[in-house]
Amino acid sequence: MSDGPSGRPTRVVAQGTFDLLHPGHVHYLEAAADAGDELHVIVARAESVAHKPDPVLSGEQRRDAVAALEAVDHARLGHPEDFSVPIREIDPDIVVLGHDQHHDSDEIDGLLAAWGIDCRVERAGALEPTGKRLHSSSDIVDRVLEWWQGRDEQLPSLEAESDD
Repeated sequence: MSDGPSGRPTRVVAQGTFDLLHPGHVHYLEAAADAGDELHVIVARAESVAHKPDPVLSGEQRRDAVAALEAVDHARLGHPEDFSVPIREIDPDIVVLGHDQHHDSDEIDGLLAAWGIDCRVERAGALEPTGKRLHSSSDIVDRVLEWWQGRDEQLPSLEAESDD
């Protein structure tokens, strides 16, 4: 690709909480990686997550799990006070939002322009649902709670429902 400024590799930024890493996260990050040459992932700090419950895992654990994915070139925690800091430091060519992230693309465009960052904003497509596969953190939590409430029984396997 290498159509970034001055022929540098095209830098892509993806961001999220990434608590209870699941196939939907992997799909999002693989789609973001496909948009450029270098995928930089910003993992939200717990104190900056206001739209859902606090993460179960620490920021460092979530960052390390994301960094271990083949699609990810660089993973870092967000800045504790100013979420623009890592984006300014990375200077991306593309920001890829998750299909279900609450961010408004036009608002992100405006912020990037105000920060002097010339890049485009894209939204990744959703992972197609397959049977009872667990594609979101809330699906995973719901399944664990369902099992916990009837824990005298063994958690049913999803393998029989595999479409692989």
